[in-house]
Order: sequence, then structure tokens, then C-alpha cells
Amino acid sequence: MSELEQAWDKFIRYMSKHPSIEYCYYKHVTGIPFIYIKVTSISRNELEEILKLAAAKAMKGKRLTLSMYYVRENEAYYVYHVRFLVPQQKMFCCGNMCVDCIRLEC
Repeated sequence: MSELEQAWDKFIRYMSKHPSIEYCYYKHVTGIPFIYIKVTSISRNELEEILKLAAAKAMKGKRLTLSMYYVRENEAYYVYHVRFLVPQQKMFCCGNMCVDCIRLEC
């Protein structure tokens, strides 16, 4: 299981365990990950704080960053576009003596 898959797994588990969240799941629509969350009686701002906290716990010890956007409120669900982004830099030496080689970083 990759770090990204582990982060998603932990994120969904943390969200599901929260007492203010009745149900949550994520699915990919045309390759874009969306999370659907059914809450008991909390505001959207409180929900976003819970999302950020769960994402921080899921990303702990990994080189990931969070991208999260509110999409809509659908009947009983809040819908968010959530992505865990991997770094945009080389993470290993390929042996081709590149000028931006990871070996040259201090």
C-alpha cells in the first residue's frame, strides 16, 4: 500500500470515528476524489476544522500536503474535493548526473 493510499485510509477512519459525523465515504468521479460527509448537528466551519485535523493526522510522518475545496451541500451530505498532494521534487537519484540531483542537497 502506497503512502497516498495509507493517508486516505487513515483519513476516512479518523473521519468515521468522530462523534459529530454519522457517515462519510469518498469516491473518484472522472479521476477526481470527492468526500461525502453526513453530519449530526455541526456547522460547515466546524466540519472543515474536523477535516483539517483528520488530514493532519493522516499525513503525519509523510511528505504530503492537503488540497481541500468545498463543493456543495447535497440533501444530507456535505461534498468536498479533497486531495493529498505528493511533493514536486526528485526524491531519489536516477544516476543520470542531473543538475537537480537529490544527492546535491545539503
